[in-house]
Amino acid sequence: MTYRRLPNTSLDVSPIGLGTWAIGGGEWWSGSDDELSEKTILTAIDSGINLVDTAPCYGFGHSEEIVGRALKHRRREDVIISTKCGLWWEDKRGAYSFTTSGVDVYRSLHPETITKEVENSLKRLGTDYIDILHTHWQEEHQGHTPISETMECLMSLVKAGKIRYVAVSNADCTQMEEYRAVGPIIANQAKYSMLDNKIEKSLVPYCTKHKIAIFAYSPLEQGLLTGKIRMGSTFLPGEARNHIHWFQPHKRFPVLTMLDSWGGLCEKYSCTLTQLVTAWTISQRGITCALIGSRKPHHIIEAARAGDISLDKEDIEFMRQSVEKMKSTIDFTNRKRQ
Repeated sequence: MTYRRLPNTSLDVSPIGLGTWAIGGGEWWSGSDDELSEKTILTAIDSGINLVDTAPCYGFGHSEEIVGRALKHRRREDVIISTKCGLWWEDKRGAYSFTTSGVDVYRSLHPETITKEVENSLKRLGTDYIDILHTHWQEEHQGHTPISETMECLMSLVKAGKIRYVAVSNADCTQMEEYRAVGPIIANQAKYSMLDNKIEKSLVPYCTKHKIAIFAYSPLEQGLLTGKIRMGSTFLPGEARNHIHWFQPHKRFPVLTMLDSWGGLCEKYSCTLTQLVTAWTISQRGITCALIGSRKPHHIIEAARAGDISLDKEDIEFMRQSVEKMKSTIDFTNRKRQ
């Protein structure tokens, strides 16, 4: 696997990262097995993946605990730990964001809550420093914490050695400008897939210009782009996939039809659809790393292989054109159509 240097850092990151949202469990993700999740993290590291991405709100600390448990079995310096701050549930500070598993979660990037979150994360992860700390979601409500205050707090945590680098997540260009006015940010974690590429319009050019890495989350659209989810696949009430519009039957069918037509490409590169789609994602301009969520060792082994695949330019363009052609056949206004 060829590693990529994160601009303005000393970190070389694998183009495939392990996302651990599902490992946290909870009502959005059924069937979590902590022992299997721990094995998945260790398998990812042994397969060449050195970026493990987590967050306090993934299972209300549970994901970080599992990551910390796994990392006791590997050298700390061999793993880049990426976690987050800004989704707060200990009290009602911040703006209400959502409720899950009976717990109300608020967006808060106030220095006091950030400092507490970082201390809690360090304990759960079993480490004395975090490599990359992202602001998970940005405060956008009336009277929100000024980004300058948030960034001043984050820079003080860097100075104290609690975190090495500051990053953002789900931040637009204007917000990144405000962060950068106080101190450097090295990455933006953003939603990106071949089905959802809206960040290409402004975010990608901005990050490319200012040498800010992009970590793409949900590049496989919660498994849809693996081709393993079919028209007959169903999900338990409350699962995250039930709320993703691409899983609606009238959208799922053309996506699966398109994926099925790429069998020749899979043969050409001796790869699976998962690997083909992931290789396409990390070949896109500005995309530094694709975060692949997994709770099973064989799934992350499959994903890691994509880091070794180099797609021809004509195939990259062919896949992009296939996606655009497929999208043009979908009625995006009729969400109840069967």
